Amino acid sequence: MSLFRFKEFELSNERAAMKLGTDSVLLGACVDVDGVKSVLDVGTGTGVVALMIAQRTDESSRPLIEAIDIDLPSVEEAKENFENSPWADRLRVFHSALQDYPLKEYELIVSNPPYFDNSLLNPDSRKSGARHTFSLSYIDILEYARQSLSPQGRLALILPAEEEKRLIRAAVSYSLYPRSILRLRTVERKSPKRIVIEFSKIRTETMISELTMSRDGEYTPEYRKLVEAFLLKT
Repeated sequence: MSLFRFKEFELSNERAAMKLGTDSVLLGACVDVDGVKSVLDVGTGTGVVALMIAQRTDESSRPLIEAIDIDLPSVEEAKENFENSPWADRLRVFHSALQDYPLKEYELIVSNPPYFDNSLLNPDSRKSGARHTFSLSYIDILEYARQSLSPQGRLALILPAEEEKRLIRAAVSYSLYPRSILRLRTVERKSPKRIVIEFSKIRTETMISELTMSRDGEYTPEYRKLVEAFLLKT
């Protein structure tokens, strides 16, 4: 069995269509969880983002965290990971496409969505569904968030940095406005590779920041601080 050990939980990483990756860890570590009471993790995969949010909120708001995935083996693995965690009493996972999932009110919706539009499809149909937007696009997520976010709620996504302008234009058309943007560089000399962006229904000044993950072959102090509560080694 492929088992990944975090500081406060273990993660089976064998059956999910989308394996554990840096993007999910970054989203789970970066997203603002202050005061939230209800969370939906869309396309949960192994369940790592939901588990990280559970760890970060254990002594504060203790939200109910629901997760969904269209891939049944992913749901089964996430369920096992949830049940073996310290937060099993407030983690739930459901086998569902977002398009079929009931509308509920959430204070936080998070997703590490598929983002390949035009690349060749993987011959493994499960991996294609996890990586390509034919099964779930950020437009689907924006539409659900427009209807389901509480008045003070937030939507948080991690996507390639080149999607930033397109994503913001689309979000505004759904009356969702950028609240914060974290631009992530793998190394200093390269342009940002990913963004973690949060939207809300309230227009505010957008908080923009950057984080470089590696410098001179070593993880930066800023990145180490971000993930130190989760990863055994950085």
